[in-house]
Amino acid sequence: MPVLVNQDECISCEACISVCPTGSLFMNDSNKAECDVDICIDCNACIPTCPVMAIDEI
Repeated sequence: MPVLVNQDECISCEACISVCPTGSLFMNDSNKAECDVDICIDCNACIPTCPVMAIDEI
């Protein structure tokens, strides 16, 4: 399943972006990580990378 980044918990560290093999994670206009679910391949590499656990499967 694709992932959802909790915008209130995201600390804008970009750790998730650096491990995403498809580039589906990006920084949005609010400088928070966001996932393009059309590109996400459900590898979930970003979930354990987030230091504040702001990423969950949807």
